[in-house]
Amino acid sequence: MTAVGASLLVVVALAVGAPLALYALVRAERGERERMDREDAERVARRDTRDRK
Repeated sequence: MTAVGASLLVVVALAVGAPLALYALVRAERGERERMDREDAERVARRDTRDRK
């Protein structure tokens, strides 16, 4: 295998592997998400505004 062939193999592996790794990380983070209804979500989103009066 030549240096050009090895370099091309590395570039192709990164071009395919990086998006797949990113997809896997995003999917794993999705499972850790806290489910809540709209009222709870609004309360959590506004929690920091009450403390700054």
